[in-house]
Amino acid sequence: MKVLVTVKEVAQVEDEFEIADREIAAQSLDYDLNEWDDYAIEEGVGMVEDGVADEVVSVTVGPERSEETIRMALAKGVDRAIRVWDDSLEAAELLDPSAKAKILEAVVEDEAPDLVLTGVQADDDAFGATGVTLAERIGFQWAAVVNDLDLDADADVAHVHRELEGGVDEVTDVELPAVLTIQTGINEPRYASLRGIRQAQRKELDVRGLDDLGLDGSIADGPLTLTEMYEPETESDATIWEGDAGETAGNLAEYLRDRGVIDA
Repeated sequence: MKVLVTVKEVAQVEDEFEIADREIAAQSLDYDLNEWDDYAIEEGVGMVEDGVADEVVSVTVGPERSEETIRMALAKGVDRAIRVWDDSLEAAELLDPSAKAKILEAVVEDEAPDLVLTGVQADDDAFGATGVTLAERIGFQWAAVVNDLDLDADADVAHVHRELEGGVDEVTDVELPAVLTIQTGINEPRYASLRGIRQAQRKELDVRGLDDLGLDGSIADGPLTLTEMYEPETESDATIWEGDAGETAGNLAEYLRDRGVIDA
């Protein structure tokens, strides 16, 4: 059994940042592995360790900069890593779930996995539709927001628990091949060992362009358009008192008395 895990390098914004021309300034951004994808990686690597799967492969759509981040997947036990990028993708202002699903569809056709694991959502743009969009395109069964998973490889069935609204936990069976979007808390992602990090640095990444996948630059033309980016204004004011504990406690008490919260 082969498991394909989609991973993403996400941008994390510093406390102080500037927005120019619908983009956050590059010097205000740090990059890291998407939190939800880390849980998907752990689930896939665990399947190999348990003898349920034979191979786990990660795939990302991202520029050369992202290689250091996605090598963390290799350091944590992923067997192979694929990176897809193209100049036309570099020029795209927004790669929405539809565009990414089309690219991942081509990778799935090449790799022929039995199971695809994705994170529930991305930490930077908060999109949460890539996994289910991919499932629709490739015709796989799917389950979203999976927080517990028991894979029966012999029967080609995944027994899953799904976290629904209102605290409801749904238990269902999904026939393989399937796409599962993984929720945080399903496991405890491991830390990459120093040895694993060193080995990951020596592994060769499988870098593919759109031509290698039989695609062209029009793949980036999705139905979504980024029209504006701005920092939302706060709807409440914060009162901050300076001084030692006694002074601030007195100020707080006076503030609450003035508003009738405590007796005068």
